[in-house]
Amino acid sequence: MVTIIGIDCAVQDKNVGLARSQLVEGKAQVSEAKSNFKRGEVLTTLLEWIDPDSPTLLAIDAPLGWPEAMGDTLAGHEAGRFIPIEPNHFFRRRTDIYIKEQLLQQPLDVGADRIARTAHRALQLLSELRVALHQSVDLAWSHKVYSVQAIEVYPAATLASYKIPARLYKDESGKETRLSILERLGGHLALSSEQLRRNCVDDADVLDAVVCVLAGADFLLGRAETPQDQDVKLAQKEGWIWSRPLDEPVPRTQADS
Repeated sequence: MVTIIGIDCAVQDKNVGLARSQLVEGKAQVSEAKSNFKRGEVLTTLLEWIDPDSPTLLAIDAPLGWPEAMGDTLAGHEAGRFIPIEPNHFFRRRTDIYIKEQLLQQPLDVGADRIARTAHRALQLLSELRVALHQSVDLAWSHKVYSVQAIEVYPAATLASYKIPARLYKDESGKETRLSILERLGGHLALSSEQLRRNCVDDADVLDAVVCVLAGADFLLGRAETPQDQDVKLAQKEGWIWSRPLDEPVPRTQADS
């Protein structure tokens, strides 16, 4: 039985959301979900939740790589020189473009936005786990998970793939929206207590962590969209957002808008 840990990553521990679950008969059963950690408590909690001898999937809401074009170009760039690459292909990864095309959700540009600091923190957290667990924590590219592995997920894309409206649910005034999202998710995952339910409604970081769990379940069940053949090596370089596709493809005119 695989443990799924959803991580709504952030630079500061107090803004991180964590959720733990197991996949039972094709449905994620969430046993714990919380946020508002003190400094150092995120790593401590993860170590308490992870059994290094059992398969564990970390579903992380943070970019885990940077655009290949950016890395290749900046290595030899000099100040003042023009960069002859179209901005969207310089600042965005192939997976970011794909998510926008398929789900009409635009991930933040890791090459241009503050999300880069969250990405840096996520990679630091994976490094800390490797040291503490005395084992590798690699990215997973197959839904067969046998050790502690990680994938990149994006809650907005997962919610869109289930056709769940989620506009402004992170605002302080978004409790009603979070409650609606939770009710719509009820057919796809289960919460172990009423307290967990209240945590999700009260705290968007907790809800995001639970949605990360759902994305992890989709990955394990083979529902998540895999990189196309020509994109596999690029995805291994830049990272890949694992998300379930829409049942009905988005019309091309919409995806291009």
